[in-house]
Amino acid sequence: MKTRLSTLLFFPILLSQMILLGCASLEEDPTANWSAEELYTNAKGRLDDKFYEQSVQLYKSLDLRYPYGLFAEQGKIDIAYAYWRMDDNTSALIACDRFIREHPDHKNLDYIMYLKALVFFNDDKGLFGMFLSKNLAERDPGSTRQAFDTLRVLVNRFPESKYAEDAQLRMVYLVNTLAEHETSVAEYYYRRGAYVASINRAQAVIETYPKAPHTPRALEILASSYEKSGLPDSKIKIDTVMNLNFPGLRAAIEENADSAWWDFWSNKTEIVETEISEPDTGSSQSWWKFWVDDGKPPQD
Repeated sequence: MKTRLSTLLFFPILLSQMILLGCASLEEDPTANWSAEELYTNAKGRLDDKFYEQSVQLYKSLDLRYPYGLFAEQGKIDIAYAYWRMDDNTSALIACDRFIREHPDHKNLDYIMYLKALVFFNDDKGLFGMFLSKNLAERDPGSTRQAFDTLRVLVNRFPESKYAEDAQLRMVYLVNTLAEHETSVAEYYYRRGAYVASINRAQAVIETYPKAPHTPRALEILASSYEKSGLPDSKIKIDTVMNLNFPGLRAAIEENADSAWWDFWSNKTEIVETEISEPDTGSSQSWWKFWVDDGKPPQD
């Protein structure tokens, strides 16, 4: 009786496995016998048509089956771009770092470094998120610094690259962004009476970003912090620096005291903005629209 019952229980399991095997045979990979060129051509076609997820799957198949050769190398570049367009920044960075590690002398290494910088540059959490948090002291400009460092390496290693000019414009923008962030943090501490912290932050802006548009504001915060801290001699020194370098600035600030200081700087001042300012792309496009070839990878 037990043997018969076991047989009856086993039969449905065996039947279900046979059905699954039959279905698997009907769903065989249609790309199983494709050459490296066929895989790449189809992946590139999906990429051009903006079917990024489909292109990624084909590029992965190319990488698994044909890990070497020209198609494999170009596929590794293209998949990094596809991840970036999918807003999968983690995978895009991994793909960029892998290519840099495996192909340190590749002729398109400048593009991969440029793409890596774009990933950081457009990382909302790093670049824009630091201007959204209520607590300025908790904002993290990490992605901004990483974007700048990557662009700096690109410009130093490949000064003749077609991406170099765009990289330099972005570096200017990022310096201003970092200076604005540090100035905002100094302002945050000052308003809360943490004058030692506001002094340290303001000094960091002046020392690290001496030509940025927010340097005068950092000097003003520094002078006010010294005054609140009972350090009149230090305040006098900063006032002297301000009067020598930015004559009339103090009076202009007091005259516009009712408006937000960032509105004052954007609308009133012309101080050092000719040296470091928002990138001028020669058109009405915003800064995020001037990347080379829309960030697309070069094709050889």
